[in-house]
Amino acid sequence: MSGKFQLKKSSNGQFHFNLLASNGQVVLSSEQYKAHASALNGIDSVRKNATREGAFEVKEASNGKYYFVLKASNGQIIGQSQMYASLSSAEHGCESVQNHAPQAMLQDESAAATG
Repeated sequence: MSGKFQLKKSSNGQFHFNLLASNGQVVLSSEQYKAHASALNGIDSVRKNATREGAFEVKEASNGKYYFVLKASNGQIIGQSQMYASLSSAEHGCESVQNHAPQAMLQDESAAATG
């Protein structure tokens, strides 16, 4: 099984997506988008930038845990990881996004949440 993008609609009417690895774990989460089309553009941007050199930035949080962000070529953050206990785990998370994002299928659950 390969990774997948899970697109959902929040209770506030905005859209967001998660990239799930083949084991079902969330490896990257998006910001919230006002429009469905904008969220789809965000997914395309993740697919394009996941394999770009220098697109990932691993950071240390104030609590000593690690996370990473994926940036577009213009420097805008297009996704952020969960928290990891170690730097090496965060780096493995980056590799997971690189491996899964380009071919990940889209599971659009946003329509089910509309009234």
